[in-house]
Amino acid sequence: MAPSFDNESSLFNFVVRDGNGVKGIVDSGISKVPQAYIQPPDEQINKNKATKCEIPPIDLSRLDGPHHDEVVNQIVRAAETLGFFQVINHGVPVELLDSLKQTAHNFFGLPAERKAVYRKEMSPSLLVKYGTSFVPEKEKALEWKDYISMAYTNDDEALQQWPVECRDDALQYLKTSHDMVKKLLEALMGSLGVELDDSKIDAFIEKKMVNMNFYPTCPNPELTVGVGRHSDMGTVTILLQDGIGGLYVRVLEDVDMEKKGEWVEIPPIPGALVINVGDMLQIWSNGRYKSAEHRVRTTSTKSRVSIPIFVSPDATQKIAPLPQAVEKDGIARDREFVFADYMNSFFGNAHKGKKSLEFAKTN
Repeated sequence: MAPSFDNESSLFNFVVRDGNGVKGIVDSGISKVPQAYIQPPDEQINKNKATKCEIPPIDLSRLDGPHHDEVVNQIVRAAETLGFFQVINHGVPVELLDSLKQTAHNFFGLPAERKAVYRKEMSPSLLVKYGTSFVPEKEKALEWKDYISMAYTNDDEALQQWPVECRDDALQYLKTSHDMVKKLLEALMGSLGVELDDSKIDAFIEKKMVNMNFYPTCPNPELTVGVGRHSDMGTVTILLQDGIGGLYVRVLEDVDMEKKGEWVEIPPIPGALVINVGDMLQIWSNGRYKSAEHRVRTTSTKSRVSIPIFVSPDATQKIAPLPQAVEKDGIARDREFVFADYMNSFFGNAHKGKKSLEFAKTN
């Protein structure tokens, strides 16, 4: 018989404090979603009302050759409008992508006590955190998600401190995607009139973190969310989806696209990676590039995994719109701030659309 999760305190202890996560709830045999996970009606996702994003993936192999300018224009156009696009021939081996998805399933299939050693308060490493939802202490309704987060400093520390069950694939993923990230930044910054050498590029992409997200099957997916509405705080995010789908992006009202204000699904494409613009890139570009508001739905049929790499500046870096972008617009749309302060604001609040960007506003 499944335990009762009607008491919020006992649920919180079971899921968060004891490290069972959402997977522990599902494994206990529940037949309905606990009240703590039921989202307000306006946050629930109706998959029947969303349409699929029909934009074809960008072939990055064509950057090297006569089609270079055409591909740059595709990247820039996507960043200026939806803030999301998919890439193929990106340099990360497809076999590694398949292995990563299986590795994520394997990790979350471990006994709770094996994962729980990496809980925020307990983890033997400052680089590794296992958790559930986003900020459970601040959320009115919890997210139907467990995750393991692995911050990168150098190869040796990753091999020593990341969980042995997923460190090798996660590290290879991070390393083999590096050239792709540089090429994307060169294209996007070049279009702003910013010339980048290696030292300047590193300032935009100095910090990297690999997450493995696990969305267990859900008895009432229409009542929950895997991840609530938010934009990512960093420079760019690289995301590996599995074949199940469930990633939705809101089309902005003020861009030259159809379906303004609507949610569109980013459909899984075998072998592709999803790229999305983060808040810092929006700020550096003085609003030209759009950090996209997105969310994730749950499913009743299969557990889903996704594996993002969050690429960010160093915490000590001062952030402000780039002079080249301000010169073109005649006004800076955001103030200068230290990235660590933005991070503290971002992680100190529950997900709420693009509200995190208000921290940077000039008034």
